Order: sequence, then C-alpha cells, then structure tokens
Amino acid sequence: MFTLNNQVAIVTGSGSEKGIGRTIALTLAKQGAAVVVADINEEGIRFTVEAIQKAGGKALGVVVNVTNKESIDQMVAVTLEAFGRIDILVNNAGISQKVTVQNMTLEDMTRVFNVNMFGLFLCTQAVLEPMIKQQYGRIINLSSVSAKRGGGVFGGAHYSASKAAVLGFSKNLAREVGKDGITVNCVAPGLVNTDIWKSLPIDEAEKVIDNIPLGRPGETKEIAAAITFLATKEASYITGEEIDINGGSHMD
Repeated sequence: MFTLNNQVAIVTGSGSEKGIGRTIALTLAKQGAAVVVADINEEGIRFTVEAIQKAGGKALGVVVNVTNKESIDQMVAVTLEAFGRIDILVNNAGISQKVTVQNMTLEDMTRVFNVNMFGLFLCTQAVLEPMIKQQYGRIINLSSVSAKRGGGVFGGAHYSASKAAVLGFSKNLAREVGKDGITVNCVAPGLVNTDIWKSLPIDEAEKVIDNIPLGRPGETKEIAAAITFLATKEASYITGEEIDINGGSHMD
C-alpha cells in the first residue's frame, strides 16, 4: 500500500533549500515515483536531483518559470518525452512578502498572484490533457493556513488572498475533472520549520509558538507525508478537499 511505483510526478519549486518542495520531491521518490524536479533555480535543481539519485530514486531536473506559459509547456513536453506520462502534479512553487495593505503596491499584489495563483493555474492546465488521456491523475496544490485564518507570520494580505484563491480554484477543478479519474486536493500548512522560520527574532518566534497547541513548528517531512498520501491510488475517493497541517493553530 501507499507506493508510487511506475508513477511520474512533477513538483514545482522543488529546487529551493528554503521551502518544503525539496522534501516533497525526495519523499515521492522514496515511495517509488520518478520525480521531475522543476524550479527556476538551476543549482537547486541539481542538488535535489543528486539527492534523489543518491538515495536510489529516479529524477529529472527541468528549469521552469511558472509565470511563463511557454516555459511550462516545455516542462510538460520534456516530462512526456522522458517518461511518457504524468500522474502527479504538486503545485508547490510560491512566494511571500511581509507588507501591510497600506504599504502594498499593485506590483506587489501582481507579483505574488502571478506565482501563487496564475502560475499554479498554468501548470495545472498544462498537465490536464495527458491526465485526461490516461484517465488518471493526482493534482495537489499548496495553500496555507493564512488563507483560512486571514494572515500568518510571514505573508501579507496578498499572500493570504492568493492562497485562498487556490482553495476555490481547486474545488471547482475537482468538480470538472472527477469524471476523468483525476483528483484535486490541497494541503494548507501552518508554521513549518524552514530557514524562513529560523530567521525570526526569538521574541517573535515565541509568540507564534504560543498560539500553536502542539507547541512547535511543523517539519517539512510532515507536510510531504500528507501530500504523498494524496498522490497515491489509495486516496482515490478524496477530492476537492483541503488538509490542514498546522499543529492546531487553526481549527475549522
């Protein structure tokens, strides 16, 4: 159970050492998937690909700009040429910015939405044709606790809004493509133990932890485990859902 043997997965933003994408890629590969490591950072791509291969997994690195349709179409073409199919898409690429609405510019808003929502849309649209053709697919989108509770530690209102848009988009898409054997789900992480979290001043970090019932930040492997489950065949009756992974900092 819960293996991804003979599956092909694309994970965007999986070259960065600062987020959770690299751990997602490594976890999917450990479960047997061939992983396309997609990122704009060439050096980061090489590091992730080498880490997967050293662990005995299969990986292919592809440079992609998720705000550019031609770049995304090329990513999909390269994946299909190499593996012949696309079973899993994890839309992990994202950016954030800590700024108040009063000080936010339209350019700030546009930049965040271009990556977090419009890039996610373009990547998703690009994989639908091969997934529909094979009548199977798993699309997992990264939202955030900020989308549900209205803000968090790092992002501004534009970040929260973009991640809330991901939730609505995913639910609608789940209704559209369910008949084609494709599931669409979200995970909404809370505070995660990454380099961004570690950069917080101690007093600010303590305030954040005080609001988490489990009393600690999450680990990247905990987010990756939930995503990996949603990517399996065993999760075939879960669609249009979001899984909160936040230690209890927000409860529906």
